[in-house]
Formats: sequence, C-alpha cells, structure tokens
Amino acid sequence: MQVGAIRLATTLALAVVLLAVAAQPLSAASQAAIGIAGVAAMIGIRLLRLQGYWRHLFYVIAGILIVRYVYWRTTSTIPSSAELENFIPGVILYGAEMFCVMFLFINLFVIAGPVTRRKAPLLSPEDAPTVDVFIPTYNEPKDILIATLASAKAMIYPADKLTVYLLDDGGTDQKVNDPDPDVSEKAAERRRDLQDLCAELGAVYLTRPFNEQAKAGNLTHALGHSKGELIAVFDADHAPARNFLQLTVGHFSTDDRLFLVQTPHQFLNPDPIERNLGTFKRMPSENEMFYGMIQKGLDKWNAAFFCGSAALLRRTALEEAGGFSGASITEDCETALELHSRGWHSLYVDTPLVAGLQPETFAAFIGQRSRWCRGMLQILILKNPLFHAGLTMAQRICYLSSSMFWLFPLPRTIFLLAPLMYLFFDLQIYNSTLEEFCAYTISYLAASLIMQNYNYGQFRWPWVSELYEYVQTIYLLPAIVSVIRNPRRPVFNVTAKGVTTEEDSLSELAWPYFAVVGVLLLALAIGVMRFNAETEARGMLVIVSIWNLLNLVIAAVALGVVCERRERRRAQRLPIEWRGSLVSGTTTVPVIIREASMGGLKLLPAASQTALPLRKACELTIETRGGRPPAIFHGIVVNAQGDSTQRIYGWSFTELNTEGTRLIAELMYGDLGLLSRIRLGRQRVRSLLVGTAEVFAWSITYLTRGLYFAVFRRPATGPGPGGA
Repeated sequence: MQVGAIRLATTLALAVVLLAVAAQPLSAASQAAIGIAGVAAMIGIRLLRLQGYWRHLFYVIAGILIVRYVYWRTTSTIPSSAELENFIPGVILYGAEMFCVMFLFINLFVIAGPVTRRKAPLLSPEDAPTVDVFIPTYNEPKDILIATLASAKAMIYPADKLTVYLLDDGGTDQKVNDPDPDVSEKAAERRRDLQDLCAELGAVYLTRPFNEQAKAGNLTHALGHSKGELIAVFDADHAPARNFLQLTVGHFSTDDRLFLVQTPHQFLNPDPIERNLGTFKRMPSENEMFYGMIQKGLDKWNAAFFCGSAALLRRTALEEAGGFSGASITEDCETALELHSRGWHSLYVDTPLVAGLQPETFAAFIGQRSRWCRGMLQILILKNPLFHAGLTMAQRICYLSSSMFWLFPLPRTIFLLAPLMYLFFDLQIYNSTLEEFCAYTISYLAASLIMQNYNYGQFRWPWVSELYEYVQTIYLLPAIVSVIRNPRRPVFNVTAKGVTTEEDSLSELAWPYFAVVGVLLLALAIGVMRFNAETEARGMLVIVSIWNLLNLVIAAVALGVVCERRERRRAQRLPIEWRGSLVSGTTTVPVIIREASMGGLKLLPAASQTALPLRKACELTIETRGGRPPAIFHGIVVNAQGDSTQRIYGWSFTELNTEGTRLIAELMYGDLGLLSRIRLGRQRVRSLLVGTAEVFAWSITYLTRGLYFAVFRRPATGPGPGGA
C-alpha cells in the first residue's frame, strides 16, 4: 500500500509539473530551442541505449514536448467559432489529434512494465491434469486439418490424459439437411471425410445440430461433450509444437484462479503486405508488436487476453461463465473480459509454440481485419470496459486500449483529408505561422516518432504502422459506421486460407487506392501553383504541402500492397534440421532435411560434393521419434539450387497417404526452434533516418509498379472484404 501511495503521489506531482511547464508563455524561438534540445536529448538516450534513470528522463522530456504542443494547439490554433466553415472541420481535426494523444498515454500505461514469465513447473504424469484439444473448423482444406490434427496428437503428454477433438462446423445437421442439394451434399461428404480422418489419426470428430454463434457456439457445444480439466484451443491452420503442453500446463498448478495461458501466434507465410512488398524475410511481422510487447504489458495488469488460438483455458472458469462468450464476433477477447470481471487471472507466455497461416490475398486480409475491427467495437459498445463490473481500473484501461485501437480509421481519414481542405478549398482549419509550426508541431511529431521507435523499434520499422493503418482504413471505415449504427448486426466470416495466386495481378480491392493517389497528386500540384501565385500564404502552403506529401508517400507504397505477387506454392515450408537417406537403385546417399512441407522437402547431401539423381524415382528413409522404425517415402528429386560445392535439392512426394502426412507433420512441428530463431533474426531495429529514406524509396518504386499493373494487369476476382 505504501509503495502504491508513493507511486500515485509521484505521478500526480509529475502531472502538476508537466501542466505548469506546458502553460509557460514562450516565444516561437524559445519553444524551438526547447524542442531542439529535447529531441536531441531523446536521440542521445536512444542511440546510447541508456537505461534506469535515463529511461525515465526520456519519457519526461517526451511528455513535456507533447503536453506543450497540446496546450498550444488548444489555446492558439483553433479557428474562430464565428467562421463555421473553418471552425467545424478545425474542431474535427483537433479532436482527431487529441484522440491520438490520449491513446498514446493509454498505451504508455499498458506497456509500462512488460512481464517475462518464468518457465512453467514440470508436472509428473500422475499430477498432470486431463487436457482436451479443441480444433474448430468450418471450410478449411483436408490437408491443413491433417497437419494440425497430427501435430496435436504428437504433443508430449500422457496419452491417457490427452484427447483431440475436431469441431466441424462445416458438417452440422443444419448444413447436411439444407434445402439446397449442393450445400447438403458437400456438407455430408465433408462430414464423412473428416470422420474417416479422425478415425485414422485417433481424434474425436464432433459436430452439432445448428450453426449458432459461430466459433463461440462451436467451442461451447464441445464443452458439453468433453470433460478435460484444461482446454487447449488451436485454429484449424495452427499446428502446435510437441512441447506446447510441457511449457504451458504447469502454470495452472501455481494459481487456482488462473483461467488462461496464452502464447503468441507465429506464421509460416507472409501476410499480403509483406509478400507484395517483399519484406517477409527481413522485416519484423506486423503481429510482433502485439505479441512481443503489448501482450507482455497487458500481463502486468492481469489483462492479457485470449487470442482465439494457441491457448490453454481452465474448464471450471469457462463453465462458470456459461461457455465461450458470443455476443460479439471476437469471442476470444470477449470471453477473457467476462472471466477477468469474475476475478479470474490470465498469463502470457512469450514463447512461440504454434505455426499457422496468414491470409494469402489482400481481400482475405481486409476481410479478417474487418472482422476483428467490428468485433472489438462491438465489445466497446455492448460491454464497455470502463463500466463493466468486476474489473480493476488497470484492466478497464487495458481493455479500453485494445478496443479503442480499432477506431484508428477515423483519425487516419481526418489526417488524410485535412490538408486537402486547405489546398482545394482554402479552409483555414489550423491557424499557425510557419515559425510556430516548426517550434511546436515538428518537435511534437519528432518526439512521438522517436518514442515509438524507442518502445517498439525491435518489432516495428518506422512508418510501417502508418502503412498498415492506411491500407486498412479505406475498407474498415464503413465497417466502423455499420457497427455504430447497429452493434448487434455483424456476423462471423471465416478467413480464407490456403488460397494461391497463379499470376501477378491487381487486387479486386485496388481501385480506391489509385483514386486516393490521384487526388493527392492533384493536391500537390495545386500546392505548387498556389505557392508561386500567393506569396503571402507561402508559410501555410509549405506546412500543408509537406503534410500532403507524407500522405502521398504512404498512399504510393500502398499501391505496391494491392499489386498481388504470384504465390503458386500450395504448401508452406517449415525450416527443420533432420536426417535421412535417399536410395536410388543400389546407391544410398545420407541427406540432411532442411525444409519440409506437405508437398515436398529440401535435401542437402551430408557430403557436400555428392550429387543426387535428378528426375528419377527414389525412396527417402527418414528417422522417426520415439524408437519407431524409420519411415519410407516415395518421390522424385525435381530440382537443384546452388553451386557444385553445395547444392540444395527439391524433393517432391509422388504419393502421401494419411499415415505419411501424419509423420511429415510430426517432423515439421516437432521443434519450432528454427522458425523461432528466424523470427528473432528479423527483429532488427531500423533507425528513423534509414526507415524514412526506405519508405520514400518504396513510394517511387511502388507508384511505378502500381501504374504498370493498372495498365497491363487485370484485377483478380474473389470475395470482397466482408466475405473473405
């Protein structure tokens, strides 16, 4: 209590000091001096990687620059209320900025003390609780399900205490008895196929009478037909590592009120932005910031939430709440909110223990994000965390942060339109001289960018957040409006996975992005013409034109995002390190398996000078785990890469039955350590200068690429953002 009181008093004292400093009247030159000194100090602390006292000083300096900007922005820049044509858009812009400042401080609270958990205690087979594995599925292909089921069955755990369930919502009684014969026939065939698959792999097939409450209803139905003390949930395309339960189950023995152990989601394939920009192998993935920092920050406040997969939950907690919550279409976060409000605890383990798939096409990506956005806004409206009974104040702030984040299309749209109001219509919605703008606004923006790089530099390159938000804004803005109009209307749409793009093409969602670029280019031209003609307004024209140029840079890079690169690979590869031997005729060659997928393998001869026979039928013998005899596969070496000193060979299976698929899945997901090390290798900090220069270079490259695709490549066809 005493420590808490001291912290509260210190926080209040700091707030008073910041407000006092913010209210001090200064000339533009004096403020510019403060801004330059403050930004320089922040850069120095960042470059020297100073910790302890210096870290606190870093945030104090940033706070002073931000609060001084807010005070100046509030008292000196808003248009007069007598000029409604300027005042109304001016206040809207001011509101968008203040929303971002408020969210910045909320986010700083969330990540104030990220938690790194110790390893879970190991339990003896006698003390290990029973575990039911739930794998919900709707329309995923059979080969994806085989991999997930096989890897779940291969997890290290007492066999008599582990049961794997396939929860099939694509073969329900409702679908099997559908009046449309095509629907009913496909559903019945799917049910038969998956029943046979489960029988072969030793899993339990489970379906239900009706498709009610989507994934939440499917999971809740399974609760009533199983009895394990703990529930492990994996999406149909999230295959777990063999040690998943070893590293998670023990945590439940340390806290009787623990309802959730969540682990990060790790992906085999790039999302469409990473693939189309060619950054997957060198840039941290978009989800790294959430799983690498934000979830660890939420964990400090007992607010780490269920992410729908790669998690372990306690049955008694779920039964107390009546199952998985289904009022929104994001059942995972909503379920965690309900259980936290009942006094249950959660825990986050920052160890990637699953390998999953991301949407392959831009349309599928937008569909997935649209569902997340609508679901989180449903929670904000229907179960507002600020007023939800049972939560601590810290939990309220954390859930508010998680749900409010998805309002980003609103300020992002306003920041896109604001400079156009002046360039096209000469509206005075931001009253400032060039000197004041440089003194206050540039120091505020620089402090914000440096702080973002300081907090998340390991997980997010400069301007990449802005790019991801912009490409989603155009289609998420209507989704936000629809939820506000009718919070109970959104329905759950399954994200398409396993889709391939045979040729380079333009996304079917691309044209609005070209329209935006056209408008921004026109605005830039008008700004140049007005600069030459209106000498008295040059200061403001410089400010607004630079703002518009930054918007144009991001919009130009987005054209590269909607130019879909071909992806013909139907099975994603996983890096592994395993031994085997290739037999061709009377010759046996020891090989090292470097990559594996359900379609083939990458082989490296153990002796570097040895060549493998190309285009000849061969047998591949692979060592197995658990003392079982080696597995034999039939296939062909289809290609070779590298020079004569060391060649990597591509092997393709000529046949692969269910048992063979199970063995390959065990091989692929037995140890995700290599994949995790690749992930860590991509977490390299990009400086603001290098990151900014790179984004400007991207804008030129992808503007050119986008225009080429618009002229010579026809748009792809496929589901829109609501049905992906």
